[in-house]
Parts: sequence; C-alpha cells; structure tokens
Amino acid sequence: MTDLVDRLRALDTCAVSDALDRHGIRGVVGGLRPWAAPGTIAGRAVTVLLGPPSDDVTASRHLGTAAVDASGPGDVIVVAHQGRTDCAGWGGLLSRAAAARGIEGIVVHGAARDLVEAAEAGLPVHAVTPTPVTARSRAVERGWGEPVQLDDVAVRPGDLVLADGGGVVVVPAAQAEEVLATAERIAGTEAAMARAIAAGAPVSDVMGQSYEELTSRDH
Repeated sequence: MTDLVDRLRALDTCAVSDALDRHGIRGVVGGLRPWAAPGTIAGRAVTVLLGPPSDDVTASRHLGTAAVDASGPGDVIVVAHQGRTDCAGWGGLLSRAAAARGIEGIVVHGAARDLVEAAEAGLPVHAVTPTPVTARSRAVERGWGEPVQLDDVAVRPGDLVLADGGGVVVVPAAQAEEVLATAERIAGTEAAMARAIAAGAPVSDVMGQSYEELTSRDH
C-alpha cells in the first residue's frame, strides 16, 4: 500500500480523474478547495461520519478525535459532513493534533474552521468553505472507520485519496493498481505532448484524435 501511495503522490488529480473516467468510476469530489497549508495530500482514507444531534447519539467526545488518535503518516482524514456550511466539521485543535501525529491532510465535505491554526501547523485542509461556527450543539460524530458518501462518491476506509490545487479524487482500494497504472500512462502521454508543444509543434496536431481518446474506455 505504501508503494501505491507513493505512486499516487507523484500524480495530479487531473490525471487520476481521467483514469477514473476511463475505468468508469465515480471518484471526483466536487466543490472542495484547499484552505490551509499548501501542498498535495495523498494517502489512505480514515473516514468520519457526522450528522445532526439527536436523542440516539450522545457526544461523549468531540467529533474526529478517535480517528485522529488512530491515524498517522500515510493517512488522510475524510469527514463526511453532508456538504454543510452552517457549522464546521473540523477545527483548530483537531488540526494541531493531526499535524502532531503526521497525518497527511484533511478532506471535509462541508465547512471547516480555525484554518489559520491548520496553516500554522502545516496541515493541508480541503473543505467547501471556511466558517467560524462551531459544531458543538450542531453536529456530532455518528461513526468513524466505516464507509461514507461524499455526494455521489463512496469512500471506504483504506481507499486512496489525492487532493491538490485541482481538486479531490478518491480511488477505490480494490481498483487502485489498475487506476494508477492508467493515470501514469495518461500523465506520460501528456508530458510528451507538452514537450512537443514546447518544441514548436502546432497544438492542433498535438491535441488530435489520440488526445480525445485518452479517457475512452475503448482505448
């Protein structure tokens, strides 16, 4: 798995997205962007499921803390916050703890807060938007280390997660080898095209039929 993470880190989200298209996998999480420390996030998913408070859920500890305590280098915390922007699904003390444990970064499908603290700790955080509004009394943890949904993208513990300036993608662990191999071929092909353009080739020739077929499932 470490080898797969290293290979993932060497790619960008656009190449991986193209590979996911070619394999017919929904793996692009829309609407997220980097808000804290710069840098690529690459690693294995450790999932956290949030939801509104209810009589059947008692917040005996703050959301995300168990996942942080169980994670470390090579792990990415993925918070399923249902895209909520009315309160944070992640905060500053969690960011400091995650950074101290060497966690690669955080992906929040919703708002996050204390992003200055995350930046000071050197922890990359991708989220929908910043907010100062606390989760306390507004959201609770309903589980962690279990499959979650980020809109139409399923994320299971151990899936590969890549986040950079281009967005966030999730690669199912069961198909990681084939998707990464395809992404590497696509990246290599596009690098050769970039060299041809730099050498003076007309872009209309470089980006011809073969470029259009890069994501085709028939090629």
